[in-house]
Amino acid sequence: MIHHLSIPARDPEHVARVLAELLGGYSGPFIGPIPGAWVGYQEDGFGSAIEVYGERTTLVPGEGDTMGTVRLGEPPQSVASHALISVKADRAAIERIGARERWRTRHFWRGPPGTALFELYELWVENRVMLELATDDMLPAYVKIANGKAQRALLTARHDVHVA
Repeated sequence: MIHHLSIPARDPEHVARVLAELLGGYSGPFIGPIPGAWVGYQEDGFGSAIEVYGERTTLVPGEGDTMGTVRLGEPPQSVASHALISVKADRAAIERIGARERWRTRHFWRGPPGTALFELYELWVENRVMLELATDDMLPAYVKIANGKAQRALLTARHDVHVA
């Protein structure tokens, strides 16, 4: 289980507030060691959260036995990381919030070409960081295929992939 993840943002406070709205939870300043960071919690009893750091924040490994540290660098135009997140908001709320923020928000089905396995929304935070959002009614299809047995079966059905 992933309990929290971090994303960069130009306006961490605003982004954390919008994410908390989607998550149905709390947003506030991040009490950790990163100045200016904010966090949105889902209030699900598991500590599920999205930490939102200033866009110039990078995390780097520590030296020797010291923990990792923060450095400021050039902000990325976009990032490769993403996460699929269950939200309390319904489909209409996701679309309304995305439109209000002017963040690209689109509904898609995921799966190999020609096969729709599960659906989600792509919400592009500040139009550069993708979060995939799933409503309660979308989860059963995802959970059905998000496990080793189902993935092996899907791969076995493909003729171009060898399954060990």
